[in-house]
Amino acid sequence: MSQSLPATAKPKLGISACLLGNEVRYNGGHKESRLCSRTLTEHFDFVPVCPEVGIGMSVPREPIRLVGDPNAPRAVGTVNREMDVTAPLTAYGEQMAGELTDICGYIFMQQSPSCGLHRVKVYQDNGRPSEPGRGLFAQAFCARHPNLPVEEDGRLNDPILRENFITRVFAYSEWQQLLRDGISRKGLIEFHSRYKYLLMATNPVQYKQLGRMLGNIGQQDLGEIATRYFSELMSALKSCATRRTHSNVLQHLSGYLKQALSSEEKQEMQQLIGQYRHGVVPLVVPMTLLKHHFRRHPDTYIAQQVYLQPHPENLSLRNAL
Repeated sequence: MSQSLPATAKPKLGISACLLGNEVRYNGGHKESRLCSRTLTEHFDFVPVCPEVGIGMSVPREPIRLVGDPNAPRAVGTVNREMDVTAPLTAYGEQMAGELTDICGYIFMQQSPSCGLHRVKVYQDNGRPSEPGRGLFAQAFCARHPNLPVEEDGRLNDPILRENFITRVFAYSEWQQLLRDGISRKGLIEFHSRYKYLLMATNPVQYKQLGRMLGNIGQQDLGEIATRYFSELMSALKSCATRRTHSNVLQHLSGYLKQALSSEEKQEMQQLIGQYRHGVVPLVVPMTLLKHHFRRHPDTYIAQQVYLQPHPENLSLRNAL
């Protein structure tokens, strides 16, 4: 079975510096993530950033919080409300977005007034937090890189979200390599073909729409359609595959083996897909048997499918799905 992942240097990920154990938090501490600092470092080169230190705030320092309109909050000191760092944090987000153009994803510190992506408290005049907002640095950074895979550290504890994020990071990395090599109409169609079953598992409707988009590629401006295609691809891959959609893809793939397998082998394959669909075994179980059969009975088209190996095998991301 050919390896789906391109043999390139490790993809780069931006990360909130405190998650790597850097003592940059307001209290002089850190929020080390073992997943990031021990597991993911084998597969990614991290670029640590602490926006609050980046704009010149000291360690330790007075903590800040978001106040006012949740859609356009200000970042002020929790004690000294005159200390307003809204503009510097926003500007630093835009600056780093301009500098970090070679990253393939970003892991942010949750609930941080500078870095949080979701559910960041925005305080009102009566002191009560209102509906959640987003950290100012993260907001400015993500606005400049709308297709970049981003996630919060806490959400990566969920195996489904973790696998989805890492899958998107490698897809983003592969697309950047395609652009570096020089994109062609043929290359774009081949790229889409390789992502067929991954898209079928995550967003089958979008897979068909992307196929239609490329249907009359000869009549369209290549740069324009490539940009639109990639934006819609990354949006589609944000959907998390389910046991039902994975099972559907496994059935499709096993169809390529129907001439090669004995009736007992087919029965075993169907039994494992059924057990996976009903939550008895994890995805890695039917996937392992499927890959075993494709090693014995190679198929050129299936060998190119990213779905079979969207991320390094030793990350074991499908063991908990």
